Amino acid sequence: MLFSASATPLMSSFFPPPPKKPMRFSGAAIRSSSASNFDLKTYWTTLITEINQKLDEAIPVKSPTGIYEAMRYSVLAQGAKRAPPVMCVAACELFGGDRTAAFPTACALEMVHAASLIHDDLPCMDDDPVRRGKPSNHTVYGANMALLAGDALFPLAFQHIVSHTPPEIVPRATILRVITEIARTVGSTGMAAGQYVDLEGGPFPPSFAHEKKFGSMGECSAVCGGLLGGASDDELHSLRSYGRAVGMLYQVVDADGSESALEMAQELSLKAKKELQVFDKYGDALLVPLYTFVDYAAHPHFLLPL
Repeated sequence: MLFSASATPLMSSFFPPPPKKPMRFSGAAIRSSSASNFDLKTYWTTLITEINQKLDEAIPVKSPTGIYEAMRYSVLAQGAKRAPPVMCVAACELFGGDRTAAFPTACALEMVHAASLIHDDLPCMDDDPVRRGKPSNHTVYGANMALLAGDALFPLAFQHIVSHTPPEIVPRATILRVITEIARTVGSTGMAAGQYVDLEGGPFPPSFAHEKKFGSMGECSAVCGGLLGGASDDELHSLRSYGRAVGMLYQVVDADGSESALEMAQELSLKAKKELQVFDKYGDALLVPLYTFVDYAAHPHFLLPL
């Protein structure tokens, strides 16, 4: 439900749609502060390679094979940006955290993300037959199996955090806070609330569904990384605002090319970068990944092809 459009255009065949014309931003909106020498593409692809390997190991095919195959189909899908886990690791490293301590939660976030997309695409929800240019989960495995695959991925994410986070690096109290953060994100005050408004409407501002469906996971990814890195409560507050803005920015840029969407995207981009200014004391080397994350959200062709 985040970092990508939830609604995939109906297509007569399962081929990727042509690239959208990139939205144009002013130099101030797309410039990464102190990021001119940072190779985001290398940083991102290196992390994705590690995360993909760990996800592959985390979801082996077992009995009953049908569920596991459906789970793997969405979690290991080619074309996934891996934005939630990459943001989690980057936020953890900002505060001097160990990347190995962040990987279990990073993988769990991708499982939750995949589960939300599986459910989002179901006929009873958005009824999307295509995801990332390929048949969506229920198109391949049927609605019943897709529902089960999504249901199985949510608890697996929590189990993976508990069983794989090194207790000698991350205190148990921190692990509990991470789990609580993820549970809040997917629950009735987070992504589920956004999907409810998408389905039922109601007296909510237009930004409500975007904030809940897409901003919530951005918040969660940044905050979980901060927790694992040892951020203070004030720092977590700034990370939450930053992650919410980035999560909403992905959706605005991906789904709408109107003038009003462009204005909103510029506002979100500037807001996200403003929230990062409080972390300048940690230095460019650690902060630049989060700055350039905003540019990638605001200008998707910035990294293509990954």
